[in-house]
Amino acid sequence: MNTRFPKTADFATLDYEQALSELDAGKVEWARLPISHRIGILKDVKASALNASEEWVAMADKAKGITPTSPFAGEEWYTGPYAVQIACTELIGTLSQMEGRRYLTPLKKRRRHNGQLAVQVMPSNLWDHLIFSGIKAEVWMQEGVDEHNVPQHTASIYDSDLDALTGAVSLVLGAGNVSAIAVLDVLHKLFSELEVCLLKLNPVNDYLLEPLQKALKPLIDANALRIVKGDGAVGGWLLDHPLVSNVHITGSVATHDAIVWGTGAAGKERRKKGTPKLDKPITSELGAVTPVIVVPGPWSDTDLRFHAQNLVSQKLTNSGFNCVAGQVYVLPDGWSGTETLMKYTKERLAKIKRPAYYPGALDRMAAFRKKSKTLEEVARKDSPPVLINHLSDDPIFAEEEYFAPVMALHHLKAKDSETYLRDAIKFGNEKLYGTLGVHVMIHPKTIAQIGRERFDEILTDLRYGTICINAYAGLNFLSTRTSWGAFPGHTLKDIQSGIGTVHNTLMFDKPERSIVEAPFYPFPRSFLKGKFSLLPNPPWFQSNRQHLRIAKALTHFFNRSTFLGFLRVISLALRG
Repeated sequence: MNTRFPKTADFATLDYEQALSELDAGKVEWARLPISHRIGILKDVKASALNASEEWVAMADKAKGITPTSPFAGEEWYTGPYAVQIACTELIGTLSQMEGRRYLTPLKKRRRHNGQLAVQVMPSNLWDHLIFSGIKAEVWMQEGVDEHNVPQHTASIYDSDLDALTGAVSLVLGAGNVSAIAVLDVLHKLFSELEVCLLKLNPVNDYLLEPLQKALKPLIDANALRIVKGDGAVGGWLLDHPLVSNVHITGSVATHDAIVWGTGAAGKERRKKGTPKLDKPITSELGAVTPVIVVPGPWSDTDLRFHAQNLVSQKLTNSGFNCVAGQVYVLPDGWSGTETLMKYTKERLAKIKRPAYYPGALDRMAAFRKKSKTLEEVARKDSPPVLINHLSDDPIFAEEEYFAPVMALHHLKAKDSETYLRDAIKFGNEKLYGTLGVHVMIHPKTIAQIGRERFDEILTDLRYGTICINAYAGLNFLSTRTSWGAFPGHTLKDIQSGIGTVHNTLMFDKPERSIVEAPFYPFPRSFLKGKFSLLPNPPWFQSNRQHLRIAKALTHFFNRSTFLGFLRVISLALRG
């Protein structure tokens, strides 16, 4: 191995060797650290992250071309400082009740039709009921976990003999699109796996080095974390370093495969033989061709207008540069609502003006345009158009994540709602690449017609790590009690959306997937329909005028939960 520091044009002076040596020296102490000390560090991280939040968000806004006072700036709060506050809060709650896994006791548990255990992780407390009113989340467990043994399949590393733990150094290769991804990955490694971390930022957002070092200073001071930046050569050098025990990456399939197998003819030969270049374990989250399944039903014109905003948010949150951004929109052929829903969706798309900031986006859009036979462009003033085609134009649209403001439509015959849903699930499983997340848009009367238990049974066939009903799958990303990652079962040769899960602040050892369901109706129509929800315009909607103010208020609320803070959040939400 080349033990010299990697030399790059921008970061020639970084002392990577020293960072790894310091982490290696601290790994045993971190693995054996008493829970009370971990809780104290998390409390310190909450304080330091809040202090760094304004600088953190300002730098992200500037890099992404977001006006700091724009509602869109709220996204950088949600997917940055807010996510860290809520993750730390949840981890503190888990660690505070670790003995006997007491935190599991109040959670509702049920046996599904197939014997699988489902644990309701949201709502689980008063704040959930009030702030995230009407939103429900469950984690479905892998085979072998039941309501009696779930404590034995939760946070099992904390049952280890502390004196026997030797620790490990984990290399986390950060994502370039959302600032909290890398931080949440690090928190998972540190507190759920008890491993110290070297975080290498993605070159796309390595401008965040200083604010993240400030935000996570208590972890750095504890010799549990080092944050560096550098190009691909740096990453390659770190991957080969003997002090690195394992790797976690959030990124593209191409990057993952280059790491695992290598590139060129040699990489192809290694894959063929099943002999990876990488000689250490790797977990990953790699995105997908994400479907949005619209189920026919008795939607009113008001419903169609409201959920057109949902479809737009699934596409254009973070300008479309999210791993669960909708790419293939599965629509019912012959349903009277399809044409109207798309009409309202295009009208909304035209109003969302956001730059295509992510490197290579315009080139990917040009490739999308070139392969499209039925292209439609939704013009947006001062922003690239949203490109819409039909999935049948080219098989590549089902096989490759475009990571840009593009949409591919696919129509399925709708004999009846249940048959259509089953066909759409089969289509997603068999034709679309990846298993990270899926959106299912369905009217509550349709669920009632199918039957809630039967609907739950049908969802079993949907092989995705996140199933989000009537909401954007990013909601699951921000709900850190749930698991985040691909559906289990992928291999290094057929990686799809990756291997392993993160977030999961309740520390379930064997989560299979997470199901999040949001209200179909907004407030006040929700009350008229007998449903409890205080969200007139959900915070994840691109059209929410209070997006920025709500996100900042929630960040401060989860730093220090007070009744006055709660009232501020609710008052802003009601004006959204």
